[in-house]
Amino acid sequence: MTLSSHLDELKKKHETLSAMVEDAQRSPGTDDLHITELKKQKLRLKEEIYRLTAH
Repeated sequence: MTLSSHLDELKKKHETLSAMVEDAQRSPGTDDLHITELKKQKLRLKEEIYRLTAH
């Protein structure tokens, strides 16, 4: 896997998590712990993307 395709995959996962967080926040029955975990996963992906793109 090339760096470019790896970054594309990470970005897609980040976008998916963003949508999941938004959906969870709109749903009144969603557990706050679940939302927090999704946000942590999203942050880890963002940090990985930054690490791979920072020169």
